[in-house]
Amino acid sequence: MKPEIKMRSAYSFLFPIQTRWADNDIYGHVNNVIYYSYFDTAANALLIQKTGFNIHHSPIIGLVVNSCCNFLQELTYPEIIEVGVAVAKIGNSSLTYDLAIFKQGQNQASAQGSFVHVFVERETKKSTTIPKEMRDALRAYLVE
Repeated sequence: MKPEIKMRSAYSFLFPIQTRWADNDIYGHVNNVIYYSYFDTAANALLIQKTGFNIHHSPIIGLVVNSCCNFLQELTYPEIIEVGVAVAKIGNSSLTYDLAIFKQGQNQASAQGSFVHVFVERETKKSTTIPKEMRDALRAYLVE
């Protein structure tokens, strides 16, 4: 079943990324696994920029426990893309992100997907509640 293609206007947080020479595979386009690195980079940018999350010193960290991607249009090097990030669900210890990759100047997604961060204590890796301050900041990006 073909997914409904996401539009740029659905995302209030867009993170620009320059594709790299090493992103292309032998077939001349960005390899599928690289899309997940774009998703991860943009979701973490949202956390860092909008919640003040300190990836180096925070007592909690987010671990990706689930991810998916629908590939709709190939990307290549060199291109500047933008990754749209929204929050689909805020759980007790988890965040589900709604993500889409847009080519510069295009309104329809070239790829779209999701992934789930589960927050754990940095030292013990035990699941922990998302702090209220982070939860409050992320509500601005929550989509219904």
